[in-house]
Amino acid sequence: MKLTSYPFIKDLEPEALLFLESHIKPISIPQNTLLFYQGDVCDNILWLTHGEVRLYTQADSEEDITLYTLKAGEQCIVNTASLLSQTDAVASAESITDIEGYLIDVQSVKKLSKMSDVYQSYLFSLYQLRFEELTSLINDIKFKRLDTRIVEWLNKQPHRLIETTHEQLATELGTSRVVVSRLLKELEQKEVVALHRGKIERL
Repeated sequence: MKLTSYPFIKDLEPEALLFLESHIKPISIPQNTLLFYQGDVCDNILWLTHGEVRLYTQADSEEDITLYTLKAGEQCIVNTASLLSQTDAVASAESITDIEGYLIDVQSVKKLSKMSDVYQSYLFSLYQLRFEELTSLINDIKFKRLDTRIVEWLNKQPHRLIETTHEQLATELGTSRVVVSRLLKELEQKEVVALHRGKIERL
């Protein structure tokens, strides 16, 4: 079992750990796979051990907004909330890299949460963390200029030369490619960025 990146694992009660080990199923999924759609009712939780998954929401228009990116050692609250309440997922999930992890079904999750105070506390902590992130996202969309959001997103990336297209950046920020391309051209004229094919360079 490769769940050591999850903080609650080392503190799980022995009985709960044995239960978990016998009720998870290893999976491997390729890049660009839709894991579930907005409106689906989830019947398994994904515990991600390798790769990244994008959670996004989409209204009637074709544009979607990235809510957050799920990374190894994190559990998705959209996935979890849909599973535990057996209600429609409020967002869609797509693998943005090849991913590996484990699936655990709804009945096993419910039993584990009853067996383990440790896991139950972990579930509550998830909601606090993601609520803060989503509140920040809403504030950014409502109050910040889009060019500011573009610069902030670029500055968060680990390398100066960032492999992304205008379309991908627009999807990440919940806007249109045309608007992103125009603002990037303005930022290039201000010598904030340099634009290359399939790449954006911070200056």
